[in-house]
Amino acid sequence: MPDMRSIRPGAVDLPGGTYHRLAARCPALRVELTTAQGPAATPGQDWAGMADVELHLDRLIAGEATRILAGHDCTPRDHVAASRLLHHYLWTVCLLVSGPWYLERRVPRIRPEDVWIDPVGGGLALRPGDFACLPDDPAAGLPGARVLAGEAELRAELRAVVAGHVTPVLAAFQAPLKRGPRALWGMVTDDLVSGVWYLGRMLGEEGAAVAAATALLPGDTPPFPGAAAFRTLPGTEGRLHRTRTRLGCCLYYTVRPAETCLTCPRTGDAERVRRLELPVP
Repeated sequence: MPDMRSIRPGAVDLPGGTYHRLAARCPALRVELTTAQGPAATPGQDWAGMADVELHLDRLIAGEATRILAGHDCTPRDHVAASRLLHHYLWTVCLLVSGPWYLERRVPRIRPEDVWIDPVGGGLALRPGDFACLPDDPAAGLPGARVLAGEAELRAELRAVVAGHVTPVLAAFQAPLKRGPRALWGMVTDDLVSGVWYLGRMLGEEGAAVAAATALLPGDTPPFPGAAAFRTLPGTEGRLHRTRTRLGCCLYYTVRPAETCLTCPRTGDAERVRRLELPVP
């Protein structure tokens, strides 16, 4: 895996600075930082704590259904709204863990009790905390830093943090999603890979991000049921396109029947190449 530590900033300003840098690079990331007391309530906003997600699940799913109706003129079935909500949550949380790792070789510890979600808008709030890093990191001496021996240990820590965080969340979502554990862990795998890949594209270094995701999920790391499994598609005029096929379906096609995700198992390679080579508007 390429060594990306050279882009680590010299200033030691964790934890908030890391997330501000991540958010600046990822326009799709919707998260605000909060204090030890949790996010401040504003008129019309009632944050739901993920430590008690099962208590809030009905209104969280209802909020997602309302957003889908407003954005796509489609009333989703309950399990579709639950799937879209879980996909959004997993992608965001996975990027909040993997983004600092990719950018700065630091793995934050994020627990369900450190995250809140806005049932109306769908945005997340995060309370930053401890983190793991490498011995040569200038942040290694900060309070809350846990120093690990090397890159392999840091990748293992990232997988452990994600798995520990999402295990109770998946248990809460399993019944409304009507899916088994393997399918749910497949969603986690897909969203963990997707976040690293997205960040790399935003930085203009897709190849490095693909290599990083491949090293992170080589395919023998339970409970994640699969590998990053990138492959290359030949395009026209000698062009090559990186792609992968998701382990599971996020059900977006039920919201937009004429569309599928670019990495959906339903999307064939010829269609992927056609869409990848469309002119950028």
